[in-house]
Amino acid sequence: MDVLTPDSPHAPVPDAAQAAVATLEEDIVFGRLHPRQRLTEDELMARFALKRHVVRQVLAELEALGVVEKRRNIGAVVRAFSVREVMELYALRQVLEVHAASQIPLPVPQARLAALVAVQREHDAAVADGDTRRVFRSNQRFHHEFFGLLDNAVLGQAIEEYARRTHPIRFGSLAAAGYRERARQEHWAMIHALQDGNREALMAVCREHLLPSRDAYLAAEEARLGA
Repeated sequence: MDVLTPDSPHAPVPDAAQAAVATLEEDIVFGRLHPRQRLTEDELMARFALKRHVVRQVLAELEALGVVEKRRNIGAVVRAFSVREVMELYALRQVLEVHAASQIPLPVPQARLAALVAVQREHDAAVADGDTRRVFRSNQRFHHEFFGLLDNAVLGQAIEEYARRTHPIRFGSLAAAGYRERARQEHWAMIHALQDGNREALMAVCREHLLPSRDAYLAAEEARLGA
């Protein structure tokens, strides 16, 4: 239920707040907002034409998503990760996603496989066009469809949760055409492994698929610290 406050004569508009959350999340993923960059309430109010209490809701949502953190005497900043945090987060993702690959029932029904291929065709087109926003969203749809093949909703939800927590880490791989193409090819490798019923190949490609975004972030942090 929305709560009215003295500076909000009308109830806040959830759609506007969610649109701001989605836009800021994309800005972080695509590197338009950088790790440790401040997000001030006044700037966000002006940018999105929102009341202060709604902007605070937006920041709280971004904090819950793990892409923004509150710092004492500073306020909200884009979250930055230490080397240890990155390694631990990706190690957990690897455990979850490789285990999921070991549990997907094979053979996959043709209708489910066709749906996965259709989503990947969208991803192909986005990569070919160099449209990073479409690449990001179609990649999310591919992985949602892929892990939807699991007969384990709890594991699927955990995978999506921890994948989302790595969004601030992924800007390096999304920005580079070579990384985008590698991800596209690995998606097709997953599809072919499903078609062939080759579980070992499926688990191997799921393991390798996580490495580029992790390594790109670590390389960028190393360069920043060196500078």
